[in-house]
Amino acid sequence: MSSLARGPAALVRDAVPPTLAVLGALALVGVFVALLGYAPGRALTALLRGSLGSGAAWTATLLKASPLLLTGLAVALSFRCGVWNIGAEGQLLVGALCATAVATRTLPGAPAALVLPAVVLAGAAGGALIGAVAGALRATRGVNEVISTILLNFVAIQLVALAVHGPLQEAAGAYPKSDALPAAAMLPAIGRLHGGLAVALALAFATQLLVFRSAIGFRLRAVGHAPRAARFAGISPELYGWLVLALAGGLAGLAGAFEVAGVTGTLYERISPGTGYTAIAVALLARLHPLSVIPSALFFGALEAGAGAMQREAGVPAVVAQMVQGLVVLLSVGLSVARPPRARGLRTPEPKRGID
Repeated sequence: MSSLARGPAALVRDAVPPTLAVLGALALVGVFVALLGYAPGRALTALLRGSLGSGAAWTATLLKASPLLLTGLAVALSFRCGVWNIGAEGQLLVGALCATAVATRTLPGAPAALVLPAVVLAGAAGGALIGAVAGALRATRGVNEVISTILLNFVAIQLVALAVHGPLQEAAGAYPKSDALPAAAMLPAIGRLHGGLAVALALAFATQLLVFRSAIGFRLRAVGHAPRAARFAGISPELYGWLVLALAGGLAGLAGAFEVAGVTGTLYERISPGTGYTAIAVALLARLHPLSVIPSALFFGALEAGAGAMQREAGVPAVVAQMVQGLVVLLSVGLSVARPPRARGLRTPEPKRGID
């Protein structure tokens, strides 16, 4: 049942395992920090101050959370369909590449009413294309999507490197990056917060409705829960696997477009610090519920934004924030598995009768 239709008690019950996982991870990291000789209270205080302690800290957290929200939605949508999409990183990079190419090479000098929609659509189309490639390999050749999406990540990395050293390199040719995007291609913003954040929030609600309130979403979930039964019902797992990878790629590609058109203003190598991989943790902590991806992305965005402050103010290496991410996922998965089937809303299998 959709979380939009459930009562407050069900929502609170579903929030318990992720909350316990977050608190448990922070406690374990506090113990580890103390063993290293640092003050855990000071470290956690610095982490909170650097992520939520001021308007500038909130801005940094929201900017970090925005791409995590879109890529987290991409992963959650795929996993819901039983498709193990590990390629959100590559889909984000291709989206950023296509958006930059349209802004700097295809439509330079055009009005904002034309350029900005074209940039956003190009980013979504680029991500959808590379997702569809993995889906086509899965549907037609039986290539495992874990392998194809991981390998396509490396293809995307090299495509970006090739572009910023070649056809998209800045006019001066001094640095491996693109020209700055024209003002017409930049997202509207209030301060440093760009409009892509509002779009990402809207897409979270749209994805929730798609998954739980549409015929397509029902078929996607049917394929994820029982592909053989879905096939007998006339639902093609291959077709819907291809479709969900294309949709997920479009979401991740949007994240790339929003990064270049809302944050960096240019394309360069390593523009993503592993956002597509962190998105897997975001989706797992959210238990693959699109609306729950919002607080999950906010949590991981706060970790990334506060890591620098923790290192500056408490002397604790910023890599400790990555430890928190890993522990949160492990504890979240562990708590979910530890719950009995009836507590997770699943029926306990009835004993078989008769002779096997």
